[in-house]
Amino acid sequence: IPKKLVTTVSGCADDALAGVVACNPGLRLLQGHRVVLRDDLQAIRGRVALLSGGGSGHEPAHAGYVGKGMLTGVVAGTMFASPSVGSILAAIRAVAQAGAAGILLIVKNYTGDRLNFGMALERARAEGTDVRMVVVGDDCAFTKPGKAGRRGICGTILIHKVAGALAEAGASLDEVEKKAMAAAKVMGTLGLSLSSCSIPGSKPSFQLAEDEMELGLGIHGEAGVRRMKMLPADKAVETMLKHMTDPSSASHLSVTPGSSVVLVVNNLGGLSCLELGIVAGAAVRCLENQGIRIARALVGSFMTAMEMAGISLTLMLVDEELLKLIDAKTMAMAWPNILAGPATTRREEVPAPIEPPRKPEDETGTGLSTARVERVLQRVCSTLLDMKEKLNELDRGAGDGDCGHTHAQAAQAIQEWIRSRPPPAAPAQLLSSLADVVLAQMGGSSGVLYGLFLTAAGQSLRGRSDSAAWADAMDAGIEAMQRYGGAAPGDRTMLDSLFAAGQALHSLRSPGADPLQVLAAAVQSAEAAAEATRHMKARAGRASYVDSFLLEQPDAGAVAVAAVLGAVLE
Repeated sequence: IPKKLVTTVSGCADDALAGVVACNPGLRLLQGHRVVLRDDLQAIRGRVALLSGGGSGHEPAHAGYVGKGMLTGVVAGTMFASPSVGSILAAIRAVAQAGAAGILLIVKNYTGDRLNFGMALERARAEGTDVRMVVVGDDCAFTKPGKAGRRGICGTILIHKVAGALAEAGASLDEVEKKAMAAAKVMGTLGLSLSSCSIPGSKPSFQLAEDEMELGLGIHGEAGVRRMKMLPADKAVETMLKHMTDPSSASHLSVTPGSSVVLVVNNLGGLSCLELGIVAGAAVRCLENQGIRIARALVGSFMTAMEMAGISLTLMLVDEELLKLIDAKTMAMAWPNILAGPATTRREEVPAPIEPPRKPEDETGTGLSTARVERVLQRVCSTLLDMKEKLNELDRGAGDGDCGHTHAQAAQAIQEWIRSRPPPAAPAQLLSSLADVVLAQMGGSSGVLYGLFLTAAGQSLRGRSDSAAWADAMDAGIEAMQRYGGAAPGDRTMLDSLFAAGQALHSLRSPGADPLQVLAAAVQSAEAAAEATRHMKARAGRASYVDSFLLEQPDAGAVAVAAVLGAVLE
């Protein structure tokens, strides 16, 4: 039995409704019933009231659509079960006594819902209440629907919206009923799932193989029209839309080039938002390619089937009048509050910003020779390429094993850069340019850390040529890495080697210091610090998630930094 985060299995429907009402000041529960009503019932006096409902397990349906501009109230059953006649009748009486000018019940086409809402309607009429019922059957799954007709699924929320906007605008019960019925006839929905679903305390209603998907299933896990092998998202969407609009099917929706539609891409409960976005894009693209205008697109979880990993697509043919009703403002919490406008994959992109020109370098006479810069960089790159496997091996203890790979990527990118143009001789410009290369090509957090170090160090070197400038640049680079990376010396990271070398470079500030001797001391300090990481507990980076007793090798990043400094000295 799948795990569910509920308090009790028997009370989960009531608990879910209580939670929704607790968090939404515009909703109230009807005492003694599983009924949610608008908090401002007095506002419906003289207007048509709209009631809907059904089994629990389809959240945010149905309580999520209660609010000004949509439903007046909903009646919930237990999990996947129709609400009781008594509760439906109580909801009708509550809105009738609040002064509603007629009541419209919007019911999904399931036998239990039709029976219970129908029975309550007859009882209310016997009490003298003007009640009507619109039954929504928008499922396009079956090419030859049986006697029960087409199932009512996610398209029902569009009927809630259309009827709600009309009622809010003061339309009569006759008009609301007529236009809701007309809208229900120009829409279709089809589901597709990668998994089953289950209600709390029960096993899944069916099983799908790892490589299977099911087309046309219902929102309670009822069988669809066919099982098929897994398809990529774009092909799956294409299959769905083709099935929905196939003229040979008795339940198809007739959509032709030039048609204007509202598209609903509905998460059946367990699909990731990432997958939903991919499906939405594929649906818009597929419809556009057929010459169909997507006047509006709604993407999200609107009518679910517990944790079912699947989607449904709904299309409603719209004219300007219907579109205005879809766009009308509502306070219902589950209706997306987005800018009204068409959906298209051909939306013009914001132009990429223009990179500001580099400040001209006024460093005449302060540069290194280009040939010398090239030699040093080639040594650094060769060193890193030769160490690729060693660094990967050291890094495997931390879980990912890609340190050598990322450093080799950086080395190859620098070699390519040198081949394409002579490196700048001015130190500040050289470090800044190297930062651009590693940020673009190195990848991983190492690339960003090196980029931070080189950028800050380059800034510090601007207009300076004295030996002490390199000590200051090292400090500036290390400070930037610490500020954004969060590591400190002793945390078993690349910073350990850099910090040790930086401390040694402080000797450059002493008058008469020999730069080569100081650099040699810095390399020795870096190598010793890298080796010392073998005995440190990792407190930053990915290695910090690994038990310290498993980290028997020195930190790969620290070893790489020491090797780079050694290559500079050679």
